[in-house]
This record gives sequence, structure tokens and C-alpha cells, in this order.
Amino acid sequence: MDKVGSASSSLTEVQHHQCINVVHDIQEKLEKLEPPISVECCIYKVPDYLRKSKSKEEHYTPQVISIGPFHHNNPMFETMEQRKLRYLKYFMQRANNIRLEDLVSTIKEHEESVRHFYAETIHLGSDEFVKIILVDAIFILELFWRYHYNDWTSDDNGATLEPWLTSAIRSDLILLENQLPFFVLEKLFNVALKHDPQYSPLLFQVITFVYFQFYNTQNIAPKRDFKIKHFLDLLRTFWLPDPYQNLPKRSPTAVTHLYTATQLHEAGLVFKPVSSRSCLFDIKFRKGALEMPPLTLDNSSESLYRNLLALEQCHYPNEAYITDYFILLGFLISTSKDVNLLVRKGVVVNLLANKDAAKTLVNNLVTNIIYADMNNVYSEACNGLKAFYDKPWHSWKATLRREYFSTPWRIVSTIAAVILLVLTLLQTGYTMIPQK
Repeated sequence: MDKVGSASSSLTEVQHHQCINVVHDIQEKLEKLEPPISVECCIYKVPDYLRKSKSKEEHYTPQVISIGPFHHNNPMFETMEQRKLRYLKYFMQRANNIRLEDLVSTIKEHEESVRHFYAETIHLGSDEFVKIILVDAIFILELFWRYHYNDWTSDDNGATLEPWLTSAIRSDLILLENQLPFFVLEKLFNVALKHDPQYSPLLFQVITFVYFQFYNTQNIAPKRDFKIKHFLDLLRTFWLPDPYQNLPKRSPTAVTHLYTATQLHEAGLVFKPVSSRSCLFDIKFRKGALEMPPLTLDNSSESLYRNLLALEQCHYPNEAYITDYFILLGFLISTSKDVNLLVRKGVVVNLLANKDAAKTLVNNLVTNIIYADMNNVYSEACNGLKAFYDKPWHSWKATLRREYFSTPWRIVSTIAAVILLVLTLLQTGYTMIPQK
């Protein structure tokens, strides 16, 4: 019994030491635990499930300029880092030689709030972090000022940035991972230029809207109470109804099936484009017609659309209105034939190499997208379209068009068959008439 008791006691001590080690390990991890995501957070790294394919990586990664901390250490941006510093120098001269200390202290004062805007913990010391935010922010302010007032210098080849660089910078400034909080840009602008004769409280909003005017198809105007998180969030707002109105409510269930554009057209549906300056929710199904604002597909479209979808996946899962639109479009476009139809009807503007490229782009956009519900406007339209197609006469019409009138040869064959049938009936009737 003594040996058994001794063994039991020894085993208990071993377990006790193991427990202590486990406790220490957990405590150490708890001490190193990163803080939870702040409610202010709205700048994210694109989730891995949206980066499944390497071919998609380029759509989320800056190509010529890094803004913010996520891509700062990439050596490929060294040339643009030098341009940023020159822009900082010019901006300080423009702002009546404002002291650099004033700009740095503005960032220092709001450093914690700026950090909270990023979903990832930024493992940079305060000085390095402030330096990155300041240099990047002033580059944007100077760039926007030059663009708005056409005030370029010899540093920009005397007139404007090189056309390819202008386009590349604008594309990089709308990437989800390449954002700065809008509030810190606005604060720096106000601190530096509040004594400028052209200054007004809304001026930075104004020049921002001008810089991104290509995307502002509804001509939404700046307003003092307009809440902007960052540039990509602003572009999302440009796509939605008037930002000062309520957005549509959402249906609790997702639409899982809809007939393609070709199927609906064969059933008698008419596609009608509405004003290109309409918002995404100007999609209406009424009296056998589907009205839609035109969507442009070109070489720069995919990056914009993918980043808008990524923003909604990360930040607006319960208000995924852009996602709704591309889910609906994905239902309508299944084949290149669907693309051709929508292009002919003016609902899609295809500036890509061919119709197959447009079909592939639309189909791939919603791959791996998490999709649980849909806004009521689209949900009602989808239900109306399904009911339209499922009416017996419309489904018969679709079958007739598909089976007998889908190609010129089938039309000729069908007409020939009908003529032959009529002649046969006439001949049969003639033989049945009594001969005198």
C-alpha cells in the first residue's frame, strides 16, 4: 500500500507541475493578446478566401504607390517615396511655410484613433507610424490640390503627371488595403490651409469629389454632415442612393435561383437601360420589362469591383448592397450569349477584349463571396422575374424560341416543316372530298 500511495502521490505532483506550466503558457499568451477590433475599424487586409487564386492578388495590391502601413516596406515603391517627400516640401511652402512640428503634432494627437481604423495591429513604434501616416497623407493633399487647381510643377513634367501614372495612382488609392482614415486627411488639410484665401470648411471634401468625379455618376454633392470613412468607402457611397436617404430594407433570405438573361428574353422579357447616372437600386421589373442602369466592364473595372465587394465582406456584411448587384448580375450572365444580349440592349457596356472576358469577369467576381440575404428591391424583382418566366405561356414561348427559332437554320427548318404540314393537310382534305 505504501508503494501504491507513493506512486499516486508522485503522479499527482507531475500533473501539478504540468498544470502550472499550462497556466504559465496561457497567461503569457493572454499578456501578448492583441486588443479587439475597434468599432472605428474600417481598413482591412483582404481575407484569404477572396485571394484563393494568384491571378486575383494584383487586384488587391498597389502597383505604383503604397498608402498607409500595410504595404509600406515594399522596395518597389522607393521611387514614389521620393516623390512623396518632394510633395511634402511643396505642400509646406504652399501652406505659408507651416511648421513640420504642427503637422507631426496633429498626427500624434490622433495616433490612437488612426490605429483603430486598421483591422490589423500595426507593429510599428509611434514615431515610425506617425512618419508613414504624415508623409502619405500630405502626398494625397498635395496631389488633390494640384489636380483640382491644375497647379502642377516641373516635378510633374511641367503640366500634369504622366497619363499612365495618373491612372495607376488613382487605381491604387481606391484599394481596400491602401487607405488612410479620411478624418486625418481632413484635419491635416484644415490645420495647414485654414488661412489660405481659397479655404472653406468643405474644401477638402470638394477637391476629393473632383478627384474621384469619374465614379460619382449621380453627382452627389459634398455636405458638412457627410460621413466618409476612406476613399473606397466614398466610392461605395457613390453607387448607392442619395446618402442622406434611407437604404432599402433587406430580405431575410437569399435568392438562390434566377433564370439567365437569354432565358428571360426568350420568354418575352424586355431589357431596358435607364439613365447611366442612376444608382444601383434603379432596377425595376414592371409590365414585362427589366429596367437596369448600364454597367461598364473594362480593364480597370475588376479591381474596383473586387475591392468594393471585399469592403462589404469585411465591414458591411449586413448592408452588402454592392454584393447584391453582382449576385443579381451573375444570375443573369451565365454564358457569352447572355453578355451579347445585355450589350445589345444597352444594359452592359463591354470594353473588354471579347464577350468571353466579360462573362468570365462577372462570373468570377462573386466566387467565394459569402452571401446570406438580399435587399428588398432586388428580392422583389427576382421573384417577379421568376413568376414571369414560370407562367405557362411565357415558358412555352421560351421553349418555342429555343427549340425552333434560336438560329437561322432552325427558323428555315421550322417554316419548311410548317409549310409541309399545311400542304399535307390540304392534300389529305382534298382526297377526302367526294369526286363528281
